[in-house]
Amino acid sequence: MYKNILVAYNGTPESQVALQECLKLSPQVSSSVHLLAVVSPPPYLLVGEFAAAAVLSVEEGLEAEKQTMSAELEAGAALLRAAGLTVTAHLEVGEPVNVIEELATELQVELVIVGHSRQKPLALRWWRGSTDTLLVEKLRCSLLVASEPVPAGRSR
Repeated sequence: MYKNILVAYNGTPESQVALQECLKLSPQVSSSVHLLAVVSPPPYLLVGEFAAAAVLSVEEGLEAEKQTMSAELEAGAALLRAAGLTVTAHLEVGEPVNVIEELATELQVELVIVGHSRQKPLALRWWRGSTDTLLVEKLRCSLLVASEPVPAGRSR
């Protein structure tokens, strides 16, 4: 049994599948589940006299995204708590691959669960960092890739 699990969660259908996979594992009550939402900061575009306005706009956008992710994170944590699990929520800012790897190392996680969509290339943000670093290469623990089932009658 895994005693220390990290689930990457952002409220998308793919990450909700990751939550469901965590529940299917039926972690013991003594297990710790860490739910992680990562907000990626937008690139700073500083051009001449618009620099101050651009920074202010970026900061406002980042704060709004953090508030949205905080609400999603709490909803996901509530679902896991309702199943009797001990959950710690983490809201971080950075490159998702790096943040997942750093938190997994810091918390001595044994299993990381991420959601993946076959239809959405955006889901690759969990897999590839800005330098095309692969999550599976960075982690020093097991990785479970949760994916929605293929609907009946449809091929992959």
